[in-house]
Amino acid sequence: MAERKFKFWGWGYTNEVATPEERARLKAFYANRFSISDWDEVAPPAADEISLPAARIKPTSSLDAICTTDNEQRLIHSYGKSYPDSVRAFAREFPSPPDIVARPTTEAEVVAVLDFADSVSTAVIPFGGGSSVVGGVESAIKGDYLGVISLNLQRLDRVLEVDNVSRAARIQAGVLGPHLEAQLKPHALTLRHFPQSFEYSTLGGWIATRSGGHFATRMTHIDDLVESTRVVTPAGISESRRLPGSGAGPSPDRLFVGSEGILGVITEAWMRLQAKPKFRAATSVSFADWYRGAEAVREIAQSGLYPSNCRIIDREEASVMGVGDGQGHILVLAFENADHPVDTSMARALEIAGAFGGTWDDDTSANQDSHRSGASGAWRNAFLRAPYYREVLTGIGVMYDTFETSITWDRFADFHANVMDATRRIIRDVTGRDGSVSCRFTHIYPDGPAPYFSFYALTRRGAELDQWNEIKKAASDALIAAGGTITHHHSVGRDHRPWYDVQRPEPFAHALRAAKKALDPNALLNPGVLIDP
Repeated sequence: MAERKFKFWGWGYTNEVATPEERARLKAFYANRFSISDWDEVAPPAADEISLPAARIKPTSSLDAICTTDNEQRLIHSYGKSYPDSVRAFAREFPSPPDIVARPTTEAEVVAVLDFADSVSTAVIPFGGGSSVVGGVESAIKGDYLGVISLNLQRLDRVLEVDNVSRAARIQAGVLGPHLEAQLKPHALTLRHFPQSFEYSTLGGWIATRSGGHFATRMTHIDDLVESTRVVTPAGISESRRLPGSGAGPSPDRLFVGSEGILGVITEAWMRLQAKPKFRAATSVSFADWYRGAEAVREIAQSGLYPSNCRIIDREEASVMGVGDGQGHILVLAFENADHPVDTSMARALEIAGAFGGTWDDDTSANQDSHRSGASGAWRNAFLRAPYYREVLTGIGVMYDTFETSITWDRFADFHANVMDATRRIIRDVTGRDGSVSCRFTHIYPDGPAPYFSFYALTRRGAELDQWNEIKKAASDALIAAGGTITHHHSVGRDHRPWYDVQRPEPFAHALRAAKKALDPNALLNPGVLIDP
């Protein structure tokens, strides 16, 4: 069977697009919001429309079998999935594609690619599924490199070993989410890590970017699930000891978790697994006041109940996503467990929500498929379909993008108000008309939430990237000035570098540069991400 191809201009595989009904709904919604009578729509690009510069380097004969200079593969590996990536793709602008796409099938071939790159002064960009929304896999590299290789790990895709006693598995880093879960299914186990990019991202990508999964509390970050790692660096192979925990100095795994491909190529990891859930309950709670709803979420976060989902979605976002009636702020609340029923936990969480003015239907849907029904199901479906809408919106000239952060509870109210106001003002200043800014929580902790902001604006053709840069800068400046993080789970990439440089302590920056020099002395790996070579 032919291998499915990722789009080079949008989300997912080439045969996965917004439906005609979704396209019609989106165009009608934004036409109403912006008083547009007709859209001047740009069609998605085709590979044969785009002429790429010739590859500057050629692989050695020993690497021919795993390397390609095929134009469409070079297009696919040029960009990630951010709004700027979408704009450049629709403009047919691919000035700096990778010269070679390498697809190793073994760790030895990963080593061989790095050795070859070193011999010809070529940068190497580790590539999982290419779902980065922050410029993390972009092939336009600054510096005196003679070429760029995109190192696609997807052929390293097997679960190699399962320890049913300890509930862990040794897994190759290039496996995409669905194939990983399919291999664990016969063991009645799951990694239970489901980021929005689950279908199109890899285990190694999750580890390298400190991915956050779908679940709102407890063991939702990939950090929590890593038991040990095996990493190919230009200086040698680093393999940590497999342990449930250790106090033996700084963790070697923590060096590579979140390193975004600048220190080495993750090839394997032992990962902690979970039993498949048997008991579920889900419902939605409506709040008339956003901040009272946030207070309810804080109480739930500090209660020790650990809901699987506890996302409050403001009424603007609920309206855009088609969840609820647009009148209230919606708290999507869910519990799941593999061992015992969750009715008591749900009842207590609703008691807390009620104390802050929340209202809900009596049916809490305590069944195996409860997370797929009602407002919870509507939100889940909208969440999974949303990435496919960007190629529709870019085509009609609507900028739709997001940014996310985290902040402690004591600062949240002022933080939220300041960020919302700053983003609304910059959209109006840059585009000449009002857009929209909305907020939801993606994750919650006893000490604070992870607010996720979405915004849309009507762009001016040809000026989209300039407009986006101004909006991105103002929003990011507001996050940092108010004490938040530049990213909670989207990683740093190239887009967040200016604010990451402000956020991290300078002594740590020195230590990171030293680690880079020790492990990648010729600065081959993902130059420009996290630190400069």
